[in-house]
Amino acid sequence: MDGSKRENIKIGSKVAIVLKQDQRSGNLTQGVVSTILTKSSNHPHGIKVRLDDGQVGRVKQILS
Repeated sequence: MDGSKRENIKIGSKVAIVLKQDQRSGNLTQGVVSTILTKSSNHPHGIKVRLDDGQVGRVKQILS
C-alpha cells in the first residue's frame, strides 16, 4: 500500500519507514505506528509517523 496517503495509515499498523538519517541510504526501519504526525491528507515523500519505540520517519511501505 501507498505510504503517501494518510487514509491508508492507521495507529497500530506495521510499517516500514525511512528515518531522517537514512534518507540518503534508503535504509528502512520496521515498526508499529503509535502516532501519525502529518496533518495533511497526503505527502509526496510519505506520511510522517512515530513508531511505538519512539523513532520518527516517513512511511515508505505499509506491511499490515
